[in-house]
Amino acid sequence: MCVNYITVSRQLCLEFFRTPLETNEDWRDELYQDYRGPVVVHDIHGQRRLVVASYGFIPQSQLAPGQRMTTMNARAETVADLRTYRGAWHNCRLCLVPMQAFFEPNYESGRAERWSIGMADQQPFAVAGLYRTYLAPDGTRSRSFTQLTINADTHPLMRRFHKPDDEKRSLVVIRRDDYDAWLGCKDPEQARTFLQAYPAQWMTAEAAPRETVASPQGQLF
Repeated sequence: MCVNYITVSRQLCLEFFRTPLETNEDWRDELYQDYRGPVVVHDIHGQRRLVVASYGFIPQSQLAPGQRMTTMNARAETVADLRTYRGAWHNCRLCLVPMQAFFEPNYESGRAERWSIGMADQQPFAVAGLYRTYLAPDGTRSRSFTQLTINADTHPLMRRFHKPDDEKRSLVVIRRDDYDAWLGCKDPEQARTFLQAYPAQWMTAEAAPRETVASPQGQLF
């Protein structure tokens, strides 16, 4: 499952995703658990807006001392049933997670190698996500998000990642024409119809050792 990705700049938020940012908060180009980054949501008027949220549905700051929980990915098969996600899923707290690329381990050489997965046309893209709003320790309202994943055992590209005996999983790339339909969906069963594998021929992947990975925008946007 994806636990690390390259996000997008403020300029791309505005130009490609047609979503202005309503805060001056900066974010890193490469995100990991509990890092804050941009996600696209619909406001009460059905208009796109960009908010900054914590990567991982339950931030570590929300857990009891000593408790560990990884919630960067939610399985489509169980999202409606697990206590962690079911409230947000049934209330269609749907979001888009914009990115330039995400990373997965490839074992084809016999050892784990970090690979970058993106679009064949080199354009930014967005994957299906789920978000929640909560009160931070200082009493302010904050947000967090998770990425939805589906089985990829038969996907020509995504089946190449993770350990040989592990189930193959993939993020759900939402087609650009479907952004507002996804964000505005109010029926969780209808939302499931968006959770489809993205065509492999429209994607690309290559080895990306950590020391050579960099965003053209720099460390902070």
